[in-house]
Amino acid sequence: MLLKPLVTSPLIEVGDFSYYDDPDDPTAFETRNVLYHYGPERLVIGKFCALGEGVRFIMNGANHRMDGASTFPFPIMGGSWSEHFDLITGLPGRGDTVVGNDVWFGYRATVMPGVKIGHGAVIASGSVVVDDVPDYGIVGGNPARLIRRRFGGEEIARLLELAWWDWPIEHLTRHVRAVMAGSVEELAAVAPGA
Repeated sequence: MLLKPLVTSPLIEVGDFSYYDDPDDPTAFETRNVLYHYGPERLVIGKFCALGEGVRFIMNGANHRMDGASTFPFPIMGGSWSEHFDLITGLPGRGDTVVGNDVWFGYRATVMPGVKIGHGAVIASGSVVVDDVPDYGIVGGNPARLIRRRFGGEEIARLLELAWWDWPIEHLTRHVRAVMAGSVEELAAVAPGA
């Protein structure tokens, strides 16, 4: 299901054609897949991203104090503990979580707060992404590690320059075969203005 029409939070931005695949309830993405989203940090997902079932984005609201003897958030339990609410507000965050264009997330991948995922990346099923992912990187594991890059450095630079995800939809439609199965050179040959 396309995500953009489903998103209501001003703190979540989703690009055109990005979708979430969940046979149970893809319409509940904001509540089931974006967790602990209490602060000002944003979740930005680019265009043409494919999110497999169970992909989760953990936001900065999941943070706990670690500078004292306990990490337990006593004030959220209420009662007389609630007068110490200042102890759990203003905890350091990692900033916005940003996903580039054309990113593929495998089944039940988890992305931690403040992670930046580059264009064309692939996130393996079950991965826990704790660090930034480079453009066209393939990561997997817990914690996710770079397995390899989909293309060499010059090809990646050229792909970023071509930015097919920004092409007019009519042009993209005419050349979808080159986008999906062509080489970088073939893609460059059909780029607008080529």
